[in-house]
Amino acid sequence: MHPVPIVTLKSSGRQFPVAIGETVLEAAQRAGVALPYSCRAGVCGSCKATLLEGRCEYPRNPPLALDAGALAHHAVLPCQAVPCGDLLLEAREVASVEDIARRQLGVVVAAKWRLAADVIGLRLLPDRGERRLRRLPGQYLDVLLEDGRRRPFSIANGPQRDGSIELHVRHVAGGGFTSWVSDVLEVGDRLRVEGPLGTFVPREDSERPMIFMAGGTGFAPVKAIVEHFIALGTRRPMRLYWGARSAADLYLRALAEQWAREVPNLAFHAVVSHPALAEGLRTGLVHEAVLADQPDLAGHDLYMSGPPAMIDAAHPGFLAAGLPEERLYYDSFEYAPDVLAAIIAGRAGIHDD
Repeated sequence: MHPVPIVTLKSSGRQFPVAIGETVLEAAQRAGVALPYSCRAGVCGSCKATLLEGRCEYPRNPPLALDAGALAHHAVLPCQAVPCGDLLLEAREVASVEDIARRQLGVVVAAKWRLAADVIGLRLLPDRGERRLRRLPGQYLDVLLEDGRRRPFSIANGPQRDGSIELHVRHVAGGGFTSWVSDVLEVGDRLRVEGPLGTFVPREDSERPMIFMAGGTGFAPVKAIVEHFIALGTRRPMRLYWGARSAADLYLRALAEQWAREVPNLAFHAVVSHPALAEGLRTGLVHEAVLADQPDLAGHDLYMSGPPAMIDAAHPGFLAAGLPEERLYYDSFEYAPDVLAAIIAGRAGIHDD
């Protein structure tokens, strides 16, 4: 037994200490070990690992992403798990992001445009004297608010020479920050951001066909990754599925259709969940469209990004279709941490009096 808990990763043999009260993910990041993660609140399950030895607890948020079956098979969520002693974990590592330091920087709004009735596009540039953010396609950043809160947004473009960052900001009813972005924020205004965050990044060590599935503004990081593979000139087959409530919500459909015309190995499928708003497009749930077209996923890599409900619905179906869990990469953080906390409290039946 060590003075502080030590986590050992079985596959690589790497070890790192965990400070009292610290989560496994926080300790790993402090030690320069890149474990997968997305929402950082125990909701999405993208950080899931297997506990081989030891015990942990969840003093912050309950592990909502783990059902009874996962818990029975000793699954843990490193983003919330606090060790009660030494741990031996079977966990994925994302080596490509390990040497990319997360940092804060000031940015200037260089452009603002309307992508859809409820989606704003922003182009941010590093403020004068700031270095551009080193990052990988598919990662996200936090916009830092004056009251200490954070708002996460996927970065919709890959790294650029001028350091420009593209965001797709959906206006959420009752959302103070997104309302401010939509109605008040102007070109020339300054923001403070922190990044890069997340491990939803391209995996280039494979020749398998790729399926990309996006829901709503989950298209943003998928766009960045698809553009990355197009720029690489990959010959791997790529199928892109984008689901939304209405045809109008597919705000960059013309771009996706252009890819399908110009890239021989890329196919695009638009899927609309509300039949009355489909405008002749395919209807239904986007993950069901994927499974209808590809009932056997054993030989694929699959990237998905979107709201938690989409991720929750798709995850078991894709695994049942033969997709190995280690080849399912996903991103789900449509809610800010303080909003997630309220959701978690509601699911757990917790109420503040």
